[in-house]
Amino acid sequence: MKNNKKQLVTLGHSPDADDAFMFYAITNNIVSSDNFEFEHVIKDIQSLNNMAIEKQLDTTAVSAHAYLTIQDDYRIMDCGASMGDGYGPIVVSKNFLSSTKNIKIGIPGKLTSAFLLLQLYCDDAEFVEYDFDSLFSALDNDDIDAALIIHEGQITYKELGYKILIDIPKLWASECEYPIPLGLNVVRRSFSTQEQQEISQLIKSSINYALSNIDLALDYSMKFGRGVSRDIAKEFVLMYVNSDTVDINFRGIYGLEFFYTKALQKNLISKMPNLDIIKTK
Repeated sequence: MKNNKKQLVTLGHSPDADDAFMFYAITNNIVSSDNFEFEHVIKDIQSLNNMAIEKQLDTTAVSAHAYLTIQDDYRIMDCGASMGDGYGPIVVSKNFLSSTKNIKIGIPGKLTSAFLLLQLYCDDAEFVEYDFDSLFSALDNDDIDAALIIHEGQITYKELGYKILIDIPKLWASECEYPIPLGLNVVRRSFSTQEQQEISQLIKSSINYALSNIDLALDYSMKFGRGVSRDIAKEFVLMYVNSDTVDINFRGIYGLEFFYTKALQKNLISKMPNLDIIKTK
């Protein structure tokens, strides 16, 4: 007799509009499997990085930076990557600052890709770790001189009255023509190759569904926005959920290789990772 019991798979992702958009179809059982059911674990990216290090998640979003630490236990999916093509993390301040020397910059986590990127271009500041949602408050209260901003703040910083101190995407583009790697989706190596491919294919199908039904998926993802307008939410979501998210392709791989190579040259990492990528249809 056939065993119809599905295997429970823990699926980690952030409570951000772009992740909610990607996983809309899985969350609402529009994309499903005869073999797996997903338990969503919704945490900020630094927490997901730490949970992956502890091997607490079957599949999850992680920072490209954190993959260096977890590569022995997880493989990279060819879908779900967050790549910044001409945009990405920025450092902002309330007032004009002529130098970064000895200033205090708030960061959203030491294992975030944004922090490793910042270190590629800034080595003379003091870095202080905050929860992402506390960064603007810390800046407004003068607890820090500047803040490393990810998510919707990359779009809204001007209307909030902040100024760019370090334009990381501009610095990156002056050296590399490929997109900035920020996030990856990974799956445990303890799954068989066939299981890894099926889980990856389910996530790819969910992303494709969202991109084919943008307004529907956006309605859902708006629940996870940080009080921004629908236009801002849509702009942000489509910055990070696009063709590079469906398939990381050669542009994303070259971006990853440049990212890790530059970090290695600056002695920010100890070795190059093995980019072991699961290929799906």
